[in-house]
Amino acid sequence: MAQLSPEQRALIEAPNFAHFVTLMPDGSPQVTPVWVDCDDKHIIINTAEGRQKPRNLARDNRVAISILDQQDPYKYVQIRGKVVETTTEGAREHIDKMARKYRGPDAKYPHREGEVRVMFKIEPEHIEGRV
Repeated sequence: MAQLSPEQRALIEAPNFAHFVTLMPDGSPQVTPVWVDCDDKHIIINTAEGRQKPRNLARDNRVAISILDQQDPYKYVQIRGKVVETTTEGAREHIDKMARKYRGPDAKYPHREGEVRVMFKIEPEHIEGRV
């Protein structure tokens, strides 16, 4: 498992968007801009059941992520890895945390009727970039 440097972690912890790549059934890439988070071991992506990302990840857990510093786009990190945990536990609270990170301290995520949030924990296998 690859480890984030303090500078790479800071890039993820700042409100920088990520581009999250999963693989379609035919092997072609599917990329989505997402909010991104991390803990001591994993990169964390939060989405909703029924979307393309969870369908792709149920079949193939390989992913790629790129995050660039919105203040200096020449600073970036790219990560390749695998989803090692999928959970709905705490996912709704997590998306509210992400709303505050990206939209401000009073922001709330607009929960939709019947929407089930899901978190993917990604174990980095390869990390590189320029920070």
